Amino acid sequence: MLSRLEKKQLKIFIIVAYGITFLMGGLMAYGNGRQLDVSAFPNAQMMYPAAGVMLAYLLTKRKEQKTPTRFFLAFLVLTVFLMGISILSVIVPGNYLQIAGMNISIWALAVQYAMIVGSIVCWIFYLTSGKEKRKEYGLCWRNSKASVACIVLFIALYMLRTVISYGISGDMESFFEIVKNPTTWISMAALAINFFLVFVAFFGEEYGWRYYLQPLLQKRFGLRGGVIVLGIVWGLWHLPVDFFYYTRPEMGFAAAASQQITCITLGIFFAYAYMKTQNIWVPVILHFLNNNLIPIIVGNYSVDVLQNQEIHWGQLPMTLVINGLIFGSFLLAKPFRKKEIS
Repeated sequence: MLSRLEKKQLKIFIIVAYGITFLMGGLMAYGNGRQLDVSAFPNAQMMYPAAGVMLAYLLTKRKEQKTPTRFFLAFLVLTVFLMGISILSVIVPGNYLQIAGMNISIWALAVQYAMIVGSIVCWIFYLTSGKEKRKEYGLCWRNSKASVACIVLFIALYMLRTVISYGISGDMESFFEIVKNPTTWISMAALAINFFLVFVAFFGEEYGWRYYLQPLLQKRFGLRGGVIVLGIVWGLWHLPVDFFYYTRPEMGFAAAASQQITCITLGIFFAYAYMKTQNIWVPVILHFLNNNLIPIIVGNYSVDVLQNQEIHWGQLPMTLVINGLIFGSFLLAKPFRKKEIS
């Protein structure tokens, strides 16, 4: 059973992580219906889970608790700022700029600059918050050997899934063309730098899902059951972007079903990595890699590569089998066989 304090913190988390998400989702639906650029919304949405945790901690902390307050406040200010950009992108639709042969809206550009500047500011406050405060709130880098092993394993599995997908589609020629393209390897190398410039979004999700909510759900439903439930609620949290960003509204239900498969199976591996390392930065890095390897492996570096996808029900069985075998099978791994969380 949750204590009174834990219940209060959970309530604040739900209000922020889900309440704001679906409130902003209504505005995104409006913008989508008017065929406006809504690409600012997903970036802001990724911030809400961690913002909910931070706000819960700040509002319920005791005087003697040592909290990385400046880091938390910097993250919350950035979250509000990104929300503001998202709202303005619908209320005051902006012009498009021609950059590197691509049309990019001024609001999408504003979000990217805000993410970069915000990430740098958050790093400064994070690094100056003191090791003791970071450790108290699960923010320290830990277990380097196991952490690196999990990251390398994820990349290997991700590439295995990519090869299988290309093979099933009968388009291995395209895969080999991407592998031979120097841009592919330059982009891969650039990921290490890019992470530090946009980490806030991926930290925004993982600090909420893996650090905060996963242990609570595992206490309630068991080590395996808690992770499955987390995958479901994580998938449901994506509903606004499933219907109004990743694809068109008429394909929204198929996208939502696909999202459930992804969040449950990928969530199992993220949970495995976090339980094995107790290092929140591992799932943050894995989440960053999962999202940012997509334009590389498909050979499409357009800023809207994730937007308006074609998602059909017929694709889902194979997605379930591949993801289930590659990532979902980790539900049988050793960390899930340990004694239940008390």
